[in-house]
Amino acid sequence: MPDPDVLDYAAPTTRRDLGRSVMELHDYLRVLRRRWLWIALVLALCVGGAVAATNMATPIYRATAQLFISTSAQNSVSDLAQGSSFTFRQVTTYADMVTAPVVLEPVILTLGLDEEPEQLAARISTAVPKDTVLINVSVTGADGEREAAIANAVAEQFTRTVSDLEQPDARGVSPVKASLIRPAKAPSTPVAPNPSRNLALGLSLGVMLGVAAAVLREVLDTRITGTTDVQRVADRPVLGAITFDRGAALNPLMVHDGDYSPRAEAFRSVRTNLQFIDAADQPRALLFTSSLPGEGKSTTAANLALTLAASGAPVCVVEADLRRPKLLEYMGLDSSAGLTSVLIGQVSLDDVLQPYGEHLMALGAGPIPPNPSELLGSPAMRAVMEDLRKRFEYVVVDAPPLLPVTDAAVLSKVVDGTIVVVGSGIVRRHQLSQSLATLKSVEAKVLGILLNRVPAAASQTYGYYHHEYGPEPTAETRRQARRERALLRREARWWARPRPAEEPVGDRR
Repeated sequence: MPDPDVLDYAAPTTRRDLGRSVMELHDYLRVLRRRWLWIALVLALCVGGAVAATNMATPIYRATAQLFISTSAQNSVSDLAQGSSFTFRQVTTYADMVTAPVVLEPVILTLGLDEEPEQLAARISTAVPKDTVLINVSVTGADGEREAAIANAVAEQFTRTVSDLEQPDARGVSPVKASLIRPAKAPSTPVAPNPSRNLALGLSLGVMLGVAAAVLREVLDTRITGTTDVQRVADRPVLGAITFDRGAALNPLMVHDGDYSPRAEAFRSVRTNLQFIDAADQPRALLFTSSLPGEGKSTTAANLALTLAASGAPVCVVEADLRRPKLLEYMGLDSSAGLTSVLIGQVSLDDVLQPYGEHLMALGAGPIPPNPSELLGSPAMRAVMEDLRKRFEYVVVDAPPLLPVTDAAVLSKVVDGTIVVVGSGIVRRHQLSQSLATLKSVEAKVLGILLNRVPAAASQTYGYYHHEYGPEPTAETRRQARRERALLRREARWWARPRPAEEPVGDRR
């Protein structure tokens, strides 16, 4: 039976793709908006290549001489008509004769050219204007003066050759005459390269190749960057999208009562969405995990716990990542004793619960054990979770990533629901699909997907989210905000300053 919750990423179409197997117009517009840098890069390369090729190319000049083919004067109208008809029929043949060796060899000897007849013929072209007995003889090359001299020499030699070939006998007069009516002049401007044509070609080719590269990059890029990418993999709701904040690295816990930043508002939106996930059986013990390290699951769990506590509900946040615990480090609490100490019976739960704010308690990981999976799957862990459910309205559990270890899959059996944090631009679709399949294999209840580190682009956020949207700040609030920004800048400069080799990198305090 196919998995109804986790769609097969390897399949050519998914349930959401049925009836929509081709890209629509808004899909192409979205691709062009997201991949505009690729289009600009390819366009710049093509235009730059066209300009470089134009500048590096040797200028080519073309000199043209014009011949007139006629027949001898006739005594009657019928003779004149026959002569004209003959000339019209033969003019194309004469045009082909211009590049014959019998014409070019004398020209080469006369001008002293260092070319073979075949080489000279390759630079000569002829054209017969429609409904005329004219022949245009054009010679192309790098020297305009020389090409004009060659064109005139070829035209003059052709008049003599035609007279010799059409002469009926040694004493007769040729009935066909070729006359040079427009001698070639040295051209002042080259015919190649053509800067305007090359630039137009570079622009058109750059746009076509740029769009093709953008679409190809979009098709081959399996990174998850938005809700659309999540919906290609999982039939689970997206609980929210947390925008990327550069200051989160220095100050991970940014949610407080007076914070109206886009990031804080996003967490409040997630809090609201959690209340409507399952109204009949409201989940209270929430497990936060991710596919890979670095997706922000620990900061997401901590900030959401703060947001839930801000509503007045008693909340406990549990640091269940027993391999790389970071939660209490972000909160600035003591992590010497914690969950592992309770699980092995060294201390009681009351001894290691630490208050953080008015309605939030934190349970740290404690000493890192050699067997995290066994401890988290033990009956003692179930007992701890049952005790926490009785004491608090919400229990937020921070678990390790799903793909490297199995701890999160084990913990998903002792909570009410699991929320998978997806770092935008970090995890790929097949990795998220594998994570959801792992949770499905242990029959875990996946409440939804929470996008993190989403770029705050204008196309993805509301206009008023570009600035804080809250009560008008007072003068004291503005001064406090300026002090906090100055502190963040000093912290950033301190972390970025060069250090001696013997100075440890750590908290400057």
